[in-house]
Amino acid sequence: MSPVLRRRRAEQFERAADGSMPLMEHLRELRSRLFKAALAILVGFIIGYAVHTKVLDFLVQPYCDLAIANRGKQGCDIVTTAVTSYFVVGLKLALYIGLVLACPVWLYQLWAFIAPGLHANERRWAYGFVGVAVPLFAGGVTLAYLVVARGLEFLLPSIASQVKAMLDVSGYIDFMTKLMVVFGLALEFPLILALLNAAGILSAKRLLGWWRIAVFLMFVISAVVTPTPDPFGMTALAIPMVILYFGAVGFSFLNDRRKARKLAAEYGEVDDDEASELEYTADPVDDLEPIGAPEPIAEVEESPRDRRRRFDDST
Repeated sequence: MSPVLRRRRAEQFERAADGSMPLMEHLRELRSRLFKAALAILVGFIIGYAVHTKVLDFLVQPYCDLAIANRGKQGCDIVTTAVTSYFVVGLKLALYIGLVLACPVWLYQLWAFIAPGLHANERRWAYGFVGVAVPLFAGGVTLAYLVVARGLEFLLPSIASQVKAMLDVSGYIDFMTKLMVVFGLALEFPLILALLNAAGILSAKRLLGWWRIAVFLMFVISAVVTPTPDPFGMTALAIPMVILYFGAVGFSFLNDRRKARKLAAEYGEVDDDEASELEYTADPVDDLEPIGAPEPIAEVEESPRDRRRRFDDST
């Protein structure tokens, strides 16, 4: 990056941070950043459409493995029931791939637009949030793929059944993508609790006091969102959520202890409802000279014109 462009961006950041940038310039900046983000997603979409068949084969692989194990190499059949169904599935996969590939660009554009309105410590927390949220979401997506690979044998008819499974490609891809998004968002929940503690909304003691209810709700939510009736899928999602929850509790304790040390260094060992002692010493007042009577103001001669100006039509 050239020094001129770097200096121009620094000046723009400072103007947006101190509130001196006018509204129209904010709107022009928003339009520019949205255009750059959309352009990056479009490029990612084109690349995604070029490789969407390989991604489709990867997503279909769990079903094919089960079908081949039950009916041999000719058993992996996924059909399409509409003329445009397969084409629409390709477009959806290309869009998902484009969003993932362009993620660094549109995340940067979003961050560059909102960063001037944040304080320095809030920007540091945002960096940490993104750095932890992305691996957690990716871990949830991977976990969902493994759960589906294990749980399809519970959902689909067995080899001894007279019912033969023949899945629609659109319904199967929608099922896989929705489950991946749900698993990815579920693993973000403990991170949100840690951010609420960092913002001073939830304390570590309160989070620890809720652990029984939290664990119960995590297992209930896992049982609802997982498609399989077996306990494997539910447990596979609930256990990481419980581990991350207690990790958020541990982070909250460390953060609360850090805040307590900072307050103690600033205010001393003073309770919240106790007034701190003021270190104030009154300076002695020296003898002052007495104030004499004010001198009279000398009269000012008034000209006839000034005298007429003091009166209006009514006086």
